[in-house]
Amino acid sequence: MQDIVVIIPTYNEIENIESIIKSVFYQSEHIDILIVDDNSPDLTALKVKELQNEFPKRLFLEVRQEKSGLGTAYIHGFKWSLNKSYQYIFEMDADFSHNPDDIMKLYNACAIDGADLSIGSRYVTGVNVVNWPMGRVLMSYLASKYVRIITGMNINDTTAGFVCYKRRVLESLDLNAIKFIGYAFQIEMKFKAYLKKFRIVEVPVIFTDRTKGESKLSTGIISEAVFGVISMKLKSLFKS
Repeated sequence: MQDIVVIIPTYNEIENIESIIKSVFYQSEHIDILIVDDNSPDLTALKVKELQNEFPKRLFLEVRQEKSGLGTAYIHGFKWSLNKSYQYIFEMDADFSHNPDDIMKLYNACAIDGADLSIGSRYVTGVNVVNWPMGRVLMSYLASKYVRIITGMNINDTTAGFVCYKRRVLESLDLNAIKFIGYAFQIEMKFKAYLKKFRIVEVPVIFTDRTKGESKLSTGIISEAVFGVISMKLKSLFKS
């Protein structure tokens, strides 16, 4: 069993899946990958099954019956990973917006530099985003600022989805109590770790928008993030 697992949720990622898997494995022989696929109509899961013949005992697949949201896919992956012996558990997108070359930077921040949770941050050294329209850059940047003000977290990229967790962080959280399923899920996970006083660090990365496949961003996901943060913060204040 390896020390590191990278969880990659997928829905209709047939154009990216083989390349992302091979690129992640190229980083280190000590990495496993778990694909959590939401029964993609484009047969992403079937391609993963083919690749399992090439990467036996390193590439794993969990297929859910329907598209149930990013957050629930990661929770599924976290629980699966905690049933194994992995010490470093990653969140990562399938579309190359998160550069596989940065995986070891996040790993080293935890394994060598002592962080409990490391974030691949677009905003810790300015705005490091490629191929996004200016409106989306502003929306994402201002959303992170908004979340930082409401929650009090000293994190520049609160909605980042490229994250490395030490095992003990996930073990300390009640994963069944995580409420949000969209981008707000990313905020909630960081906030729960922040409340438990885990050491969180941001590692500067360059975020490049997907060139293949379709974005899963929707107005419902955005509103969940905007309005959910307030209720999340209020609940934390009144918790004994």
